[in-house]
Amino acid sequence: MHTVAVLALDDVIAFDLATPIEVFGRTTAPDGAPAYEVLVAGPRPTAAAGPTTLTVPHGLDRLVAADTVVVPGRTDPTTPVDPAAADAVRAAAARGARIASICVGALDLAATGLLDGLRATTHWRAAALLAARHPAVTVDRTALFVDNGRVLTSAGAAAGLDLCLHMIARDLGGAAAAEAARTAVVPLTREADQAQYVRDDELGATGLTATLAWIEAHAAEPLTVARIAETAAVSVRTLNRRFADEVGVAPSAWLSRARVRRAQHLLETTDWPVDRVAAESGLGSATNLRARFGEVVGTSPSRYRAAMGTAQRHR
Repeated sequence: MHTVAVLALDDVIAFDLATPIEVFGRTTAPDGAPAYEVLVAGPRPTAAAGPTTLTVPHGLDRLVAADTVVVPGRTDPTTPVDPAAADAVRAAAARGARIASICVGALDLAATGLLDGLRATTHWRAAALLAARHPAVTVDRTALFVDNGRVLTSAGAAAGLDLCLHMIARDLGGAAAAEAARTAVVPLTREADQAQYVRDDELGATGLTATLAWIEAHAAEPLTVARIAETAAVSVRTLNRRFADEVGVAPSAWLSRARVRRAQHLLETTDWPVDRVAAESGLGSATNLRARFGEVVGTSPSRYRAAMGTAQRHR
């Protein structure tokens, strides 16, 4: 069984710690058996977590032996990471473990050197700190999560859910990830390069909120980038630049994903055939729906619908 070890240090953010425990811990294999063994490990038998103290049942030896190691954030990421914990994370990576951080856990992960030369993300409030402290890391301050293969990082709070579901999709396939999302009562719709929510004054953005909302509302229509630019009252060149700066993808890619999100909603809430879902979501044909759906969600529309239990609800 694939073992996931979650690192528990003093000052750990309880939400970051609990996210992989809950998401991986409730994921099942096709035969219904647990897909992961999830454990909490640390350098000491207890760890402070805000107003509470957590019991840490396992030592760092179990973390070194794990298949996946998750490094949650700490409330004050400016304090030095525990040296024994850093050594254990490095040792796990050296023996081939997958290493992932959640939120400001990226700063502790960066302190191990494992992010040097790689792209990484963290909570947008801590992005400047990560870049300043670790210049060898290419910081993407907008991405929800970054997957470098064996080393992954996520933004803050709910982005940890996106990262865990992404890892489940890598391990077990899109249908298993969709079922895990359903169990966690969260939508499986957000991709790695979908932008974090950031206020315009924090990111220095020019503001695409109204344009994004308009695209969502009109996604089923035969839109073009020129039409979107006209609605936003900017040139196509300016629109492309603003999308690249503010949401990290081209307008056409955002539109395609908006249509996939609409298709997901229709698959979840109706028993319409795939051809009609494709037409009503703006994706045109069932062939195009399957292709775009596979790219964004990682599974087929029929498997997604089965995982969401839609067919049973509409019988």
